[in-house]
Amino acid sequence: MTTATLSSKGQITIPVDVRNELQVHTGDRVEFVQIAPGRYEFMAATSEVTALKGMFGKPNATVSIEQMNEAIARRAAQ
Repeated sequence: MTTATLSSKGQITIPVDVRNELQVHTGDRVEFVQIAPGRYEFMAATSEVTALKGMFGKPNATVSIEQMNEAIARRAAQ
């Protein structure tokens, strides 16, 4: 198990083997995602948004911008 120590300023140094595995470098962003109470997952936030393409499969039906705007207006009127 790889460990790190929290500094008095709330900072940690990510061990080199973890940085290499995540392919993160100076200036890169990372995310802490809560996966359960008291449990977080640490991941690199370096992927391009285009990497998300296809993650959720194809939609059941296509919706036009006009249909979206109408749905938003109906909901806002409620």
